[in-house]
Amino acid sequence: MLHLLMIGTLGLPEMLIILAIVFLIFGANKLPQLGSGLGEGIKNFKKSIKGSSDDAPEDKSNEESQA
Repeated sequence: MLHLLMIGTLGLPEMLIILAIVFLIFGANKLPQLGSGLGEGIKNFKKSIKGSSDDAPEDKSNEESQA
């Protein structure tokens, strides 16, 4: 019964199984490319979030000065 409540948790054994499946599907040569692509995506996402919050006040001040 307790195991039914803990379905959503990922422990070390589960993560190792997922890593092994990814390794089998993509192979050793593709893993560095996948990791760098994922890192670039995260970096661009963070940059766009910071940029959108920084751009919003500037846009409002530019609109007020132009009006």
